[in-house]
Formats: sequence, C-alpha cells, structure tokens
Amino acid sequence: MGAIGLACAATFFAGSAFAASPGYRDVDAENTLVIDTSKGRVIVEMYPELAPQHVERMKTLTRKGFYNGLKFHRVIEGFMAQTGDPKGTGEGNSDLANVPAEFTIRRDTAFPINVIDETRGVITGYVKAMPVQTQPNALTAITKDSKVGAWGLYCSGALGMARAGDVNSANSQFFLMRNYNNVLEKKYTAFGMTLVGLDVVRKLKLGEPPVDPDTMVKVQVMADIPAAERPKIEVMDTGSSEFKALVEAKKKEGRGEITGCDIAVPVKVLP
Repeated sequence: MGAIGLACAATFFAGSAFAASPGYRDVDAENTLVIDTSKGRVIVEMYPELAPQHVERMKTLTRKGFYNGLKFHRVIEGFMAQTGDPKGTGEGNSDLANVPAEFTIRRDTAFPINVIDETRGVITGYVKAMPVQTQPNALTAITKDSKVGAWGLYCSGALGMARAGDVNSANSQFFLMRNYNNVLEKKYTAFGMTLVGLDVVRKLKLGEPPVDPDTMVKVQVMADIPAAERPKIEVMDTGSSEFKALVEAKKKEGRGEITGCDIAVPVKVLP
C-alpha cells in the first residue's frame, strides 16, 4: 500500500443550505451512525453491501441504546480507538449471539465498485466512500460460482468489528481507525467509513485502558433523528466525474501509482 491518507475530508459551509451539489450524493441515513462522544461528534456510514450482518448488529444495538455511555477502553496512537464493551475492559459483549465473520465477500461483475486502479492482478476502488480491493473480473470465468473475492481496506477512519481468537466471535465491540493499517485486512470485518469526526477520533485519550477514558455519550441511527435535527451531509460520489478528476490528479502526484487510502473523499457538512 502507499502513503497514509485521511479516509474522508469534511468541508464546512456557512450561509444558506447547500443542495444537489454536482458530483455529490446524500448519505444513507438508515445505515449511518451519529456518535456523540465526550470529545465531539463522529458520523460513520456503514455498507451492508460488504457486511450485512455486522451492519444489522450495529443498528440493532444502537436502537436498543446499548452503546450510550460506553467507554473507549483501548485507544492506541497511530492505530485505532476501540469501544462497545459494557464492562469497559475489552472482555464484555452484548447478550446477543455472536456475528459470523464477513472479512470478505463474493461478488459478481455487476457488483457496484468504482474502480480507480488495477495493477498486479488486484482491482482497487470504492463502494460508496469505502475503499476496497478485489480480484479482477476476468477470474469470474474460471470460478465455480462465477464470482471473485472483495474486501474493505483499513484506511484512516475505517470502521471494523473487534473479535476474540475465534473468527466468528464478533459481537458488540468495534473500532475506528486513527490511521491506515493493512495488517487487519481480511482478518477483521471492515464495513464502514468515518465521514465526519476523524479529528475527534484522533483526540480520544490514549491508553489500554486510558486514564479517565472518553465515552460515547449517545449513539443514534441517523434515520431515527427527526429530520429538522438530523445532520445534513453530502459525500462526493466516487463514481462521479468530479471524483475521477481527483483520482487522476493524485495519480500524477504519485507518478501513476495510487492506493485506496490515498484519496480523501470530500464531505460537505451543511448548515
């Protein structure tokens, strides 16, 4: 992988509401979490295309109020911030059954990936704002299911599900990446991206556990927030010509080379 890049870049606008920006899309409110922490607000969009069971678990626990008040019990400099444990020790979970691993998916050629690069037999692209890699389409001609593997990348801001040694032991604990780390890829389920508040994630108190740890004060599914109170966000469409121009500019900077973690997907937070 190449240079570490921010997962997303938020741009704040004053004045009148900004609507229907060329090259942008609305966030998926039903699959977006609004996490108000003791350090500020974090907004994370999740992608059921990559890990439907993990997305459903996060929404179920959020709607139960399970995450409200829980500590960030493990925050490591240059790595990630972990939370979701009611015990605050890293040993607790919800009372729901564990979630099976969704480290990778099997996709066909119609699966919506916005490709930015294809080198050394690996396609790099995006599922909405989530950087992913996948085997090339040509391999679908020789696989038994006519599909190939794909997986999310652990770029800065990525949402991943924590687990114990058993690969199928994910339950309620999750983490947000403070920086890029490819060691986790295809070993832990990656299924979301921080759209707003990566700076907040990086301000959380460090430690394993931290002294007087920061907390998630309140966690909500964006769709459950009244429309008048809901954060107004637009994300650049990674299939748009505007995003393709960003990719080409970044390739020129890198002498033709690019990774999924090199592009900061622009985000507009509207008044």
